[in-house]
Parts: sequence; structure tokens; C-alpha cells
Amino acid sequence: MRQDRESPAWSTLLELDDRPEGPLHRRLCGALRSAVVGGRIAPGSALPPSRVLAADLGCSRWVITEAYTQLIAEGYLEARSGSATRVRATAVPDQRRPHAKPRVAAPVEFEMLPGMPDLRAFPRKRWADAVREVTASIASSDLGYPDVLGHPRLRERLAAYLVRGRGAVASADDLVVCNGTLDGVVRMCRVLRSAGHTHVAVEDPGWSRLSSAVSAVGLTPVPVAVDRDGLRIDRLRASSRTRAVVVAPAHQFPTGTVLSPARRAELLDWAREVDGLVLEDDYDAEFRYDRRPVGTVQGMDSARVALMGSLSKTLSPALRIGWVVAPPRWAEAMHEAAVAVTPPPVIDQLAFAAFLDAGWYDGHLRASRLRYRSRRDLLLAELASALPGLEISGAAAGFHLLLHLDGRGAARVVHRAARRGLRLVDLDEYRMGARPGPPALVLGYGNLSDAAVPEAVGRLSEAVRTAGISRTRE
Repeated sequence: MRQDRESPAWSTLLELDDRPEGPLHRRLCGALRSAVVGGRIAPGSALPPSRVLAADLGCSRWVITEAYTQLIAEGYLEARSGSATRVRATAVPDQRRPHAKPRVAAPVEFEMLPGMPDLRAFPRKRWADAVREVTASIASSDLGYPDVLGHPRLRERLAAYLVRGRGAVASADDLVVCNGTLDGVVRMCRVLRSAGHTHVAVEDPGWSRLSSAVSAVGLTPVPVAVDRDGLRIDRLRASSRTRAVVVAPAHQFPTGTVLSPARRAELLDWAREVDGLVLEDDYDAEFRYDRRPVGTVQGMDSARVALMGSLSKTLSPALRIGWVVAPPRWAEAMHEAAVAVTPPPVIDQLAFAAFLDAGWYDGHLRASRLRYRSRRDLLLAELASALPGLEISGAAAGFHLLLHLDGRGAARVVHRAARRGLRLVDLDEYRMGARPGPPALVLGYGNLSDAAVPEAVGRLSEAVRTAGISRTRE
């Protein structure tokens, strides 16, 4: 659908009743003038034809043409033959002070931010086909207010997928469709608070918005360290007031570690001992390259683990579709708490259900795994060539990795890279403690094209070199 460069202003509210007494054309002229000067009608906007505005205001066309003519004479409007009457581009002078210079950020040519999938690979045609199919066949009743727990059809299909593809224990009755993983965490934390919980453990380093969400609900986030085997269960046990923890066992963000089998067993033992709950964030679980994907912890003990996931990393964060599979003990409370929430749009839910039914989601995941693995291998080769000797970790899954920097200066590298059009993230951005840890960069490659990898690594290498960081390990 073609869209004009200038926006029409046909629906602008004109405040005529509050104006002083006088001829209608003068009152209309003043109202239009105020709307232009106040910025409610943007420069270049097309005003309605005189007959249309006259019908809306219940007056003669003469009133409209007189007001337009006056504002054209004053320089607020302009009229061209064969075109609509428009607001003149220079109708309102720039109100900024002459000496104020806007800050111009360096243009970003390459982004290596973590957590973003390959948006170019979104299956547009198949998603459009799914939306078209469900829109044509949707029942009239489904166009009313949505089920706050999620559409039953999606809950059934999604539960079946989680059992088949993730080794989970799930049924439609225990599954709630939400607006993403963070929304699922917030809902579970509200239920935990109602049950008397006061503290929730989170991984450190970890997703900063997660701890903020825990705090916003009224609970205290407790940072627990992560090492090469995942969450430190001994540190978790040390917090006597904590009986709930949010953990990403399949691929921890941002370190990329996988919770070891021994730690998984320890985590479940802890949950049973304290009568607690594990909130499993199934982050990046579908993308594991060097061996088969690991199953969920929830599948090992569905009574102690709530499983959470979303489409943000597999399809697109714009869809805002996620899910929570709560243990039976917590499912009823989750259902009661869902009364005051808004689920994702029903048509999107049904489109995803159709996507699952057709096998398109599985096919998309297979293609994505191949694409990300190939891009990861290319990135590793370029890093080894440009920055030999620097340690890399967390590359076995997902679409980000850690580049460990000898000495200090991760923040300097980020700054110098930004000056070269490359956006990076310092690992310290994800630490909860005030003290910085060993310097490292979190390099995301999900939304970076294959063709851009060599140039992006070249600029990264320049930033590392100019930051004065040694390229070889001592």
C-alpha cells in the first residue's frame, strides 16, 4: 500500500467552542493557526478538502475557504493547483537556540549485541500464510476478548511440542501463554510473593532486566555466582532466606555455560530440601552445535520446576509470545493471577499454532541451527586470525560468545569500537556486583550477516590494539 510522504491531517481536533465569540471563519482560522503553531499539525500535512471539513463542522464551504485563504496569506498554508491545501514546510520557525548543537552519535555500521536473532531470516511468507489461514477460518467467538491463559489450541500444540522437542512434562492445563520470558518471570514472582517468598536468586552475571523485574514485584534479587559448570549451588545454599531461583541451564546468559549434570542434580536436591521452586529459563536451548541439545531440568522434576520460554530468540522478539509451564502446585495460583493480564493477540497465537501444525517451526529451527553454526565457525576463524591467543568461551550454543581480554580495558575497547562504527557490550554490564570482574566482551552474531563478519572483526581488532591490550596470553 502506497503511503504519501506527508501525513494527512483530516482527523485533527479543532477546538472551536472555547474560542471567543466572532464569525465562524475567524474562529476556524484561529483554531487552525494554533494547531499548526503548537505542532499538532506537522509541516507538509494535507488539510481536508473544504467540502469535507464543511460537512464535519456543519457549516458552508465559504467558511472553510475563507479560513484557508487567510492562513495562506499569513504563510501558514500553501495551495497548489491539483493538490491539497497543505501546511507550509517553513510555517513554524525552528525554536531551538542558535548556539545549541545537537549531539551527533557515530553511525553504527555493525552491531554485535547479544540476544538478537537473525531478523533477515524471519519466515515472512510462511508466517503471512499462517496469519492469512487463521484469519480466514477463525471462529467469530475467537474475535472477542481472549482467554487470559492463552488460546486452547495453542496451549495444546505448544505443550505437545515441549514434550516432544524439549523433553518437558507439560499439558495444556498447566501451560499459560504470556508475552515473553520476562512476563513469565514477573507472573511467577507475583505468585511467589503471595505465597510468602521474599527473596529470589538470579544468576550473576545475568540478564539485568531480570533482577529489575524481581525487584519491581517486591522481592529481593539475590545474585549467585556462575562458573564453568553453571550456577554455584553452594552459593545458593548459603542464602538461607532464598527458596526460589531463576536459572538458564541450557545456555546461561551471558557466559554461555551449560549447567553440568552434577549441578542439575544438586539444584533439584536444593529445591526439595528448602521446599522451593526453580524457574527454568529455556534460553537458547534450541541452538546447540557441538552435541545434541540438552533436555529441560523441568523434565527431571516437574513438581519443583516451572519451565519458561518464548519466540524471541527463535523467530522474533516482535511477536511477544512466551509460555510458562507451572508445577501443579503453582498452576492454580498462576491461573488466578492471570485474570488481570493481557495475553498476546489471538490471531498471532493461532498463527503460531498453525506454524507448529505444519512443521514449519521445526524446519525453521533446523535451518537456523545450520545458519548460526556456520556463522559461529566463521567468527571463530576470523577471531583466531585477527586476535590470536585471546580466550573464547560460551561458543557451543546460542548466537553469542565471550571474548576474554588480557589485562584491563574492556570499557575502552567498547568505546574505541563505537568510534569505528562497531557496537559492543562489556561483560561488566551484566554483573550485579559493584566490583568489575575479569575483562571480557559479549559478542553477539545472531543478527550479523556472514558478509559483515570479517569487517566487524577487523574493526574489533583495531579497537583492541588501540586500547593497549596485549594480544597474547602470558
